[in-house]
Amino acid sequence: MIKVGILGANGRMGRVLIEAVHGHVNTELGFASVRESSSFIGVDAGELAGIAKQQVMVSALSDEVVKTADVLIDFTLPEALEQNLQLALAANKPIVIGTTGLTGEQLNFIDEAAKSIPVVFAANYSVGINLMLNLVQHAASVMGDDADIEIIEGHHRFKKDAPSGTAMAIGHAIANTLGRDLSKCAIYGREGLSGERSPETIGFATVRAGDIVGDHTALFATLGERLEITHKASSRLTFAKGALTAACWLKEQNKGLYSMQDVLGLV
Repeated sequence: MIKVGILGANGRMGRVLIEAVHGHVNTELGFASVRESSSFIGVDAGELAGIAKQQVMVSALSDEVVKTADVLIDFTLPEALEQNLQLALAANKPIVIGTTGLTGEQLNFIDEAAKSIPVVFAANYSVGINLMLNLVQHAASVMGDDADIEIIEGHHRFKKDAPSGTAMAIGHAIANTLGRDLSKCAIYGREGLSGERSPETIGFATVRAGDIVGDHTALFATLGERLEITHKASSRLTFAKGALTAACWLKEQNKGLYSMQDVLGLV
């Protein structure tokens, strides 16, 4: 059994990860950690997740706690990333990272950590989304020179970053296929007299509403037809199961930076 340590256990994804570990045939909960000031410290992790008791109490994150797991999973906040990576490095533990909205500096932290420990970093851990990344590259190679390309994404009202990390991953996959620099060709909003659409641009549209778990569409439109590649997630458990698949795979890898495409054998 692989012991999984969950950082940010009181978050929406943290609770679902606890549930996923409980239901996975090859994993068990090593620890479930929260901030030192959290009122959840001392609560059974299963009760926190709304499932059966796990006999693992929620604890503050520390060097000693990190040592009790074989692999760490971090779906916390960007501002916690550096500390979480330092703890993983100190304990020489592989880490799966699903935190989005990261800055260039924070991405560099991940790159540096991967020189010493195995790291999986992905914007989205669902199998369907990672297959979609392959599909949009194929569509771009066939239609990209003639089509207007737009990416539409929707998430729940509580999501703090926009566009989503997954939408950006889709954009990068398309741009790289077409030999474009996404930082120069992306359009993140249109208002007023925006002028005729430039054929080189890749547009992004963002929806934030209710409890949408995650909807993503890549639209390729010409003057005579359009192709839409869409993925819709109905449960966060999809992402949690994918993260556990990554964790089990990562335990057997050498140091380095890996993607979910690597985990699934899609590259």
